Amino acid sequence: MPLRVTFVAAARSSPVLAERFDDERPLDQAGWAEVERVVQELLPLAAAELRYCSPTPRSRATGEGLGYAPLVQLGLRDCDMGRWRGLTLGEAMAREPDAVDAWLADPRATPHGGESLVDFITRVGGWLDTRPVEDGCRVVAVAEPSVIRAALVYALKAPPSTYWNIDVRPLSTTSVTGRAGRWNLRFDGASAQPSRV
Repeated sequence: MPLRVTFVAAARSSPVLAERFDDERPLDQAGWAEVERVVQELLPLAAAELRYCSPTPRSRATGEGLGYAPLVQLGLRDCDMGRWRGLTLGEAMAREPDAVDAWLADPRATPHGGESLVDFITRVGGWLDTRPVEDGCRVVAVAEPSVIRAALVYALKAPPSTYWNIDVRPLSTTSVTGRAGRWNLRFDGASAQPSRV
């Protein structure tokens, strides 16, 4: 059996339009309520042999709230956004519209002085590729939605621009199976019940 890594998106710490680059805010009240609503559904993932999380306060709190007792992984940190850290996209656009346009258009651009999208995807992919290779090992990782998007782009060997087309909702789960350099996206869910005629 291949290695299986299940990513759990951190609960929210703000409304979508108020999300900030490289956000260090803790879970808000709505985020805690979301964790409480899904804890029974996601608790079985705590049986994974290895449990990790991004270093952000909301990822750590989500992992603890779900009963995972995750180990913080620096390789799962959010993209380094340089001088845009703590800003919303709208705030960065208001201050540096040309720089934001360049960053959105070129995955190698670093107008903010931080990490390029390509470097971010490569870093997260490097973390994924260095997971233990024991057959059948299960890993759960609570991470920021941006980290999960980067992991999926890497796993699928998709063009970096694909990053902008992946929507990761708070507390959603996504699994990849395989080993270093060879990953498959896996969709889990209830199996279809045969219909009775």
